[in-house]
Amino acid sequence: MSKKRFVKGRFKKGASDAVLAFTESISIDCRLYKYDIEGSIAHATMLAECKIITSREKNTIVKALKEIEKEISSGKFRFKMGLEDIHMNIEAALAEKTGEVGKKLHTARSRNDQVSLDLRLWMRDQINEISLLIAGCQKALILKGKENKKLIIPGFTHMQHAQPVLLTHYLLAYVEMMERDKGRLKDCLKRVNVSPLGACALAGTTLPIDSKITAELLGFKDRNPNSIDAVSDRDFCVEFAFCLSTLASHLTRICEDWIIWSSQEFGFIDVDDSYCTGSSMMPQKKNPDCLELIRGKCGRVFGNLISLLTLMKGLPLGYNRDMQEDKESVFDSSDTVIRCLNILKGLIETSSFKQYNISKFTDKGFLDATAFAEYLVQKGIPFREAHKIVGEIVLKCSDAACAFSDLTLNELKEYSKVIDNDVFDILGA
Repeated sequence: MSKKRFVKGRFKKGASDAVLAFTESISIDCRLYKYDIEGSIAHATMLAECKIITSREKNTIVKALKEIEKEISSGKFRFKMGLEDIHMNIEAALAEKTGEVGKKLHTARSRNDQVSLDLRLWMRDQINEISLLIAGCQKALILKGKENKKLIIPGFTHMQHAQPVLLTHYLLAYVEMMERDKGRLKDCLKRVNVSPLGACALAGTTLPIDSKITAELLGFKDRNPNSIDAVSDRDFCVEFAFCLSTLASHLTRICEDWIIWSSQEFGFIDVDDSYCTGSSMMPQKKNPDCLELIRGKCGRVFGNLISLLTLMKGLPLGYNRDMQEDKESVFDSSDTVIRCLNILKGLIETSSFKQYNISKFTDKGFLDATAFAEYLVQKGIPFREAHKIVGEIVLKCSDAACAFSDLTLNELKEYSKVIDNDVFDILGA
């Protein structure tokens, strides 16, 4: 059985059910309806200003498009798989409402430049939303630091005790990472915010349109000067996916730290019960599942980036149907990151640091060793020699299971005569 096509002039028969099911994208791109209608209203306005359609026809089209938008947003609109995508579903509904007038809307436009437009409009909003959510997580980290502004924690390199640091300093490291994430998204927005309209299918149009009008109506900062590139370009999708992948990798790092720190072995942090789950078998368990899921969902975001890069590899210039597969990847990456940021913000806000447990860890691992070496440097000892001296004292203390501050001044002087009573001002700090 075959079904009629909305665009049927070239074809003797309709597509089969199997082909319709294989080629449709309405199940994915229906979420673009608001942007498709926004772009169509701007396009109709431009056509009227260029005298290609009348003002009355433009008003009829705009009125009907707004009605369709209300129907979709209220759930009353029925999407039809046979119409393939969001563009044809809305255009068909417009024709039903307005007759021949509605059929004029697609003048000097192709689905090739239309889909690029819709994606760019959607992505602008996503970048703004994600940037705000990042700022929310940054604020949560800063406030958590203020709650614990005097708390000293062991800093780690190679997962070994390194130097003492303020918890605030540690938390602000993630604030800095997220600031770079916002910067990347802001820079990405420059390339997203370029209008493809006027490119049509590939080579523009012979009709006297003015693409500058639609670009200004839709708030674009620039227009793509090359019509072939305008419909072929998905760099902005790849760049957006890369920005989200980098952001996701940052989220996994804070999650990994907090998963480790919430373990019995560390006990640095207590993740609120509302962000944990139990075990179906072991009644004592309190698992930081939200942190683990954020860490795991990063893989999806990475996979979407690779999918987009693979999709675009080796494509000839011009629009190719392969590019229909771009939306699922960018939609999923954006949705995943938004969900993770929302969860992480609440988790940070409700978690608490266990000062007593942390203080026990700051007494371990010779965290004051670097300060000790720098003390010797200030006494005139070359750094490499100071490093060797302190290393020898570490070995002695390790064998004796004691700290630097447990040694007497005379014991310390055996390693360097420049050591004096003032050394105890920095040991144990």
